Amino acid sequence: MRDGGVLLWLLLFLPLVGVAVCLVLKSPRKILLTTCGGIFAIGAVAAIAIAIVIIRGTPILAANDWLLLDALSAYHLLVMILTFALTTLFAVRYFGDELRVNHFPTSLARQFSSLWFGIVASIMTVLLSNNLGVMWVGIEATTLVASLLISLHGQPLALEASWKYILLGVVGGTFAFIGTLTVGISTYRLPVETSGCLMWTQLMACAKTLNPEALKIAFIFLLTGYGTKVGLAPMHSWLPDAHSQAPAPVSAIFSGFLLNLSLYCIMRYIPLVEVATNHARWSLRIMVAFGIISIMISAAFILVQHDVKRLLAYHSVEHMGIITMGLGIGGLGVLAGLFHTLNHSVCKTLSFFCAGRLGQLYGTHDMEQLSGVARVAPVWGIGLFASILALIGVAPFAIFMSEFQLVKAALDNRAMWALVFFLFGSSAIFVGALRHAMSMTWGDTAADKSYDKANIIDYVLVLFPLGLLLLLGLWIPEFLWNLIQNAALIVGK
Repeated sequence: MRDGGVLLWLLLFLPLVGVAVCLVLKSPRKILLTTCGGIFAIGAVAAIAIAIVIIRGTPILAANDWLLLDALSAYHLLVMILTFALTTLFAVRYFGDELRVNHFPTSLARQFSSLWFGIVASIMTVLLSNNLGVMWVGIEATTLVASLLISLHGQPLALEASWKYILLGVVGGTFAFIGTLTVGISTYRLPVETSGCLMWTQLMACAKTLNPEALKIAFIFLLTGYGTKVGLAPMHSWLPDAHSQAPAPVSAIFSGFLLNLSLYCIMRYIPLVEVATNHARWSLRIMVAFGIISIMISAAFILVQHDVKRLLAYHSVEHMGIITMGLGIGGLGVLAGLFHTLNHSVCKTLSFFCAGRLGQLYGTHDMEQLSGVARVAPVWGIGLFASILALIGVAPFAIFMSEFQLVKAALDNRAMWALVFFLFGSSAIFVGALRHAMSMTWGDTAADKSYDKANIIDYVLVLFPLGLLLLLGLWIPEFLWNLIQNAALIVGK
């Protein structure tokens, strides 16, 4: 479907326009507000493109098929826009406080906004690319831009976390690059004009004729490489440092979408491997194994955390493991994993909003000092407590529903060992995280802590995502469920 191709070009170039505009503005407040307006404008264009895919039921292609928006990429674009819209609004609130005490000069505002639009442009390159090589380039661009956002304030620990992220990201990127090249090698049986082609649509059309052994080798490299950027254990060591040291809006984007973006890249390769290997579930078994390992390792670390942002970071490892396990189980598990992607993104952005704002008020992220947050900052404190309840799967929040679907999928596919490990790890996390949440929310309040008066933006930033999690736990709009189903059909081909 060629109609709508101009929208894909707009999605690629509007972020670059945002960079140019923010670099010439001289007021930090105007830069922040322009960034917010720019993200909402990009979101409006994205919403139209997503609507076209949903209504017509066919993908949008442009630029001689180099650009593609199908159900899978449209669904992730929806998650991305929702996450960025909320987080950019929070950034105005978060950096607005720094601006009032002269800790956010014009140079820093320009740096933040240009990098913010830069990472949006990189994400669009990944989601809209039909070429697997260009998709890899987009992922590497997000790594570079995100590393600069981690160290935005130039603090020593943030710089250390940024370098650690770059080093591990380069290693992961190298593995993913080798895997991408190996996919090209697997096409040697195809006609000369198609051999070596990395166009995803063409590869899917002739997946049965690809060399299965080459694809298996490629998938191992790809899962290791992109899995490093996903934060799958045991390649997750960069994630707690990056999440804990980055400014809260950056942490929210990291956990709320950038991890999903790398997992999206892996999803593109699953149907290729499965079709080429006659649906032997070879790649799916590896996905289940990585998912289980991530859940179990995160459970061990969540129990002993003292920093709230590191606690949330290990929850990211857990939930990326849950999504990966769902994709590996197949069938309903793919639907559950994709639904969990949205639920986790909404919930984690909310939790990092609350943790970041409380960190500003208390001057620390140490959970022993973050005591009595429900009394000091009722909106943010109760928001953090509710978001942790949602993260650990308390009903009727949406995460409970996607995890329930995952349990059903495991039973239907007789993945009993996976189910046992999932239930054991989730139970340990439930107990450990609930203990942390109770202590922070209802513990004794320090005598020098005064009551924080929330404004209307605070209520929106907490109540909207919380309400959305409750709504999706009770009812899923038909258009959304149809989009998830169509996206699942692409992964499960």
